[in-house]
Amino acid sequence: MKKQAVAAGFVLLSLMLPTKASAASFTKFYVFGDSLSDTGNVFATTGGLVAPTTAIPQDPPYFQGRFSNDQVWVDYLGDQLGLQPSPYISLNTTIPNQGINFAVGGASSGQGNAVVPNAPLPGILEQVGLLTQPILQANQKLDPNALYAVWGGANDYVFGQATNAAQTVQNLSDAVGLLAASGAKNILVFNLPDLGKIPFAFATGLSSNLTSLTNDHNTRLAEKLSKFSNNSNLNLISVDVFSLFNQVQANPGTFGFKDVANPCVVGNLQTITSVCSQPNNYLFFDSVHPTTDVHKLVADTTLAAIEAKSAPEPAINLGIFALGAFGALRALKRQQKRAAVMTEG
Repeated sequence: MKKQAVAAGFVLLSLMLPTKASAASFTKFYVFGDSLSDTGNVFATTGGLVAPTTAIPQDPPYFQGRFSNDQVWVDYLGDQLGLQPSPYISLNTTIPNQGINFAVGGASSGQGNAVVPNAPLPGILEQVGLLTQPILQANQKLDPNALYAVWGGANDYVFGQATNAAQTVQNLSDAVGLLAASGAKNILVFNLPDLGKIPFAFATGLSSNLTSLTNDHNTRLAEKLSKFSNNSNLNLISVDVFSLFNQVQANPGTFGFKDVANPCVVGNLQTITSVCSQPNNYLFFDSVHPTTDVHKLVADTTLAAIEAKSAPEPAINLGIFALGAFGALRALKRQQKRAAVMTEG
């Protein structure tokens, strides 16, 4: 039965998975967000390039400035697009030719940082301003053939004591609007996974409250984004990570996970007490952040959403239908690895 499921997944995958060539039409890749998208900005700011074991996040167990055990969705999607945006904090006078990643761990949706408040780290709306302000002042436009990604809001609710989603969603909508007004055409916008189901929520007794805030956030965000539908020059691509995480948590084995409730890393970003031996068996690497295999699924879902939006005919729920195929592929790869280890032994 498992083999049949994997085989069916491969058939679906072969029909749905975009090729690198068809998805590589973007000229650059720009990212605005928080720790789910950060590829080294907080790490560099907190001294990680000199002392990685005392930086945020610590390396090891975190991977080279990512808030995960390996690469994050930006890396994986970048591989598919042939574009790897450079962390903005490490830029010098050289202008990166593949894009910039402005995302910083702890970023609030608007201004400031909810986790590292004393560092000069921009919130998501501020991050967008770092790119658009010089462009607008020079009376120029953003590259219309580049891809722009906006994902955030969780820090407002988990660490920032936001009691409703109105201002958070307004900040994200303003970020999208500023990009569009500055000439951006292809904009990815992500909703939030159920924050009430992260280990932090269960440990602090905030599960019910964070679930309500998540639902409010996603509903308001969808309503705000719908207002951009009249702009025929804008290719706004919604990525439904809420449904993705729900599917993984409801059917962990299908996606190759064994534990979708507990974190691999016990402790916090500065005081780690233990780390599990098999991180990729877990959905969560720590009490807030997912493992790298989850980031692969996010990248796959994003790529499917891009292809669905560019298809000549509507492809309803393509990203969600594709998840079963992606999960089957991940599971098969794990089975192959285990079989190889047993054979070598």
